[in-house]
Amino acid sequence: MNRRWLLSPLLLLPALVLQAFGPADTLRKVPNTSFQSGEVLQYKVHYGLINAAEATIEVANDLQRVNERPCYKATVTGRTTGSFDFFLRIRDTWRSYIDTTSILPQKFFRNIEENHYRKKETVDFDHVRDVAEVEKHGKDKENVKRGTYKVPDNVQDLVSAFYYLRTLNYDQRRLGEVIRVQGFFDDQVFAMEVVYRGRETVETKAGTIRAIKLVPKMPGNKLFKGENAVSVYLSDDRNKVPVLIQAELMLGAVKVDMYKYKGLKGRLNLVARNQ
Repeated sequence: MNRRWLLSPLLLLPALVLQAFGPADTLRKVPNTSFQSGEVLQYKVHYGLINAAEATIEVANDLQRVNERPCYKATVTGRTTGSFDFFLRIRDTWRSYIDTTSILPQKFFRNIEENHYRKKETVDFDHVRDVAEVEKHGKDKENVKRGTYKVPDNVQDLVSAFYYLRTLNYDQRRLGEVIRVQGFFDDQVFAMEVVYRGRETVETKAGTIRAIKLVPKMPGNKLFKGENAVSVYLSDDRNKVPVLIQAELMLGAVKVDMYKYKGLKGRLNLVARNQ
């Protein structure tokens, strides 16, 4: 017989309560009025004047259960198109299972196909022990690498971090205020700093939209042109949908432009044409 049941009734009740509401409910609670299951966002990716790729960001219709937690299944897919597909063929999938209560990732998946390069990666997050367990597969399916990494509280992957930024109330932010998010990517913990740059009206393929401007600080590298090279525009409404992303590269510029959407929680803040 399990010794637990030998406890007196007075001790048994607290034990059962701790078991039912223990570590799994120590996660933070983040109110989400911005996105929901069934949301689909579609983008055109332009390199200069060239239509180079297409991307889709979608939340599955049904919630998933991961680590005994209800989760949104958020998937980002990208593929090159047209002439770009001849010399730089990309078929990438990024997926995050995001806890509906904490907006933290329970599991992250990445499948990279870029020309002849192949990589599959799965990251399981344990937010009670603050660890990430990583499993990687290369082009050779028998070549499997595993590792366990210590991560900070409330760590995000790259997909869940965007959804978390959508839950924030920007009405309470000061111009130039820095939002800090702890992230985990490629076996490393990194501190992502995002600067709130106020409101702007932007032109997209989906229409003219009032937007919130965020500028993530980019680390020094040979790809982006300075730490303020990337601007992200979220719709200035309850959805806070990423409607436009602009990046200044060392060689040219990239624009990610939303052209189609469905399943939003609220109406998109479009500007009337006669305004």
